[in-house]
Amino acid sequence: MSYITAIGTAVPSNRFAQLEIADFMARSLELDEIEKHKLIALYRSTKIQYRHSVLPDYGLPVEAYQFYPHAQNLEPFPSVAQRMQVYKQTALPLCVEATKGLSLEGITHLITVSCTGMYAPGLDIELVQALGLPTYTKRTAINFMGCYGAFNGLKVANDICLANPDAKVLLVSVELCTLHFQKKKDLDFLLSNALFSDGAAAVIIEPKAPHEKVLKLESFYCDLFTEGQSDMAWHIADFGFEMTLTSYVPQLIKNGINQLVESLLEANGTRRDEIQYYAIHPGGRAILESVELALGISSLDNQYAYEVLRDYGNMSSTTILFVLNKILGQVNEENKGCRILSCAFGPGLTVESLIAKMGV
Repeated sequence: MSYITAIGTAVPSNRFAQLEIADFMARSLELDEIEKHKLIALYRSTKIQYRHSVLPDYGLPVEAYQFYPHAQNLEPFPSVAQRMQVYKQTALPLCVEATKGLSLEGITHLITVSCTGMYAPGLDIELVQALGLPTYTKRTAINFMGCYGAFNGLKVANDICLANPDAKVLLVSVELCTLHFQKKKDLDFLLSNALFSDGAAAVIIEPKAPHEKVLKLESFYCDLFTEGQSDMAWHIADFGFEMTLTSYVPQLIKNGINQLVESLLEANGTRRDEIQYYAIHPGGRAILESVELALGISSLDNQYAYEVLRDYGNMSSTTILFVLNKILGQVNEENKGCRILSCAFGPGLTVESLIAKMGV
């Protein structure tokens, strides 16, 4: 087994109230009063209070925009190349910020996770240089997998630790979702614009626990709900990456999550009543509520997901690491040995899950 021994997080300095972003969207989409009223109702229903972005524009008047054109309709709308330029400028500093406070001495492997930008030589090489890691550090890049990408990073890190007792893995996830705002009135795009935000997280995974405050990674399980293949998707278009996220996704997850959890528990030799903590990816309020209904848990059981959703929104793959960080901060002598069930969802429709144990 392997252990999560430390987690660091970071968000951009630009912090916006949810309704402040709604005003930007209504203005940019040139909505009439009725449409604006409906949009504000949608934003209120998300249970998100604040989101962060590498772009200051979402809180500025039109004439002060720094990325978008100084026009209410944002024309000419920024291209993929322009968005990727901002990604390249801002992703690395945010990742470095997330590693502050972590012990990077002895890192043998670096895993990067991102689905909102890419370039080469990439973020992995820049992190080796910026963090002063050895040039021979073994690097793996996990790209374009969506909200469940961090689970694949954790699985790769776990396999590395199982194969190498001297390994020390640094996993860094960064997502700059707000670079991909789409100026469309389709419900899928209105919903995506209401949920996604920017953030980064850094995780240390080791084959041995150097202290008591750890999360032991016990089992992983994944599955595909292929009937939802067209309901959650992520495509590169001419003016950014386009997220398809239909209102049917929560129902799909609700229909399939019980069987997935049973398979995960069986693989780990664990009973349902032995799970004391939940770390569900806060893809949105409806998704969290669907999972709770299916698993028979309460919003209090799922409190850490709601806290992250409220304060940060959905940061794609990075979000679940924020949730796990909150649980890691709760580890003490009293709850040592308690088990955590965690899962995340993404294009496919893919569901990833894990069971972890608090403490050694």
